[in-house]
Amino acid sequence: MVDKSLIVIALGGNALLQRGQKGTFQEQYENAKITAKKIADLVERGYKVVITHGNGPQVGATLLRHDAGQKLYGVPAFPMDVAGAETQGFIGYMLQQSLRNELKSRKIDKYVVTIVTRTIVDENDPAFKNPTKPVGPFYKKEEVEELKKQFPDWVFKEDSGRGWRRVVPSPDPKLIAERHAIKTLVDAGFIVIASGGGGIPIVEKDGVAYGVEAVIDKDLAGQRLATLVGASRFVIATDVDGAYLNYGTPNQKRLERVTVEEMKKYYAEGHFKEGSMGPKVLAAIRFVEAGGESATIGHLYDLTELVEEKKGTTVYSSTG
Repeated sequence: MVDKSLIVIALGGNALLQRGQKGTFQEQYENAKITAKKIADLVERGYKVVITHGNGPQVGATLLRHDAGQKLYGVPAFPMDVAGAETQGFIGYMLQQSLRNELKSRKIDKYVVTIVTRTIVDENDPAFKNPTKPVGPFYKKEEVEELKKQFPDWVFKEDSGRGWRRVVPSPDPKLIAERHAIKTLVDAGFIVIASGGGGIPIVEKDGVAYGVEAVIDKDLAGQRLATLVGASRFVIATDVDGAYLNYGTPNQKRLERVTVEEMKKYYAEGHFKEGSMGPKVLAAIRFVEAGGESATIGHLYDLTELVEEKKGTTVYSSTG
């Protein structure tokens, strides 16, 4: 059952970190406060909101801190799934506190809650045999040889002459483990922050869950979240103003309102780069095909206009 007033917002990296910033806590917290104002505008207009977010730069910084702690002080580094959980916690804290403060300043008595979310993936997903997502620090060749002795399952790839980096799989999200808790809180009127960074990837064997070292695309996971809670609209807020055909060429063209059938055709033709706009477009297609009314991709600064489908690229069902 789709709730007409319920929207899911997938926040891109610019919600917390702007180009050229170092990534200090204060920088990220100030950006979170700006983002909170835009979300509060929607709540003030009567929308129910569920929020998800990326965590790429934050996970990268967390892994660097783990690496430095191990090298300098002998503090054991934690695995990727734990780094994902750490970032969900502190990003959720920044957004939760910023949004609650903003709502209180407007005399809106709404509570915000963050759920550390796990995402179930298929252990036989082909991505596990072809890790492609770079994570963590750059290493020298001799450091890689030492790390391979400690972690024989790790895969490293040379990165454009800058050194070697670990690469991990990016499996397709199948199911959100905390789905019942999230749905209960949303139905009770809470503003929920969930599935941060795509969720902590887990596999289940014989009824037991295990964390795996992988990265899940946050927009694909956001679609699972949006469909789960029964949202009518799914908004992917990023740092570009929409999806383009022939992007980066003289005849590039921004798409505005596109049927899901048209968008599937453009996606199959390879117009959207894998690792950037590609997953966003695929998430939009999946959301509409799963029964959502529309999905819009556009700039975070235009959030209200994206929700109202006045800006950005909107994918909709031709039969809806």
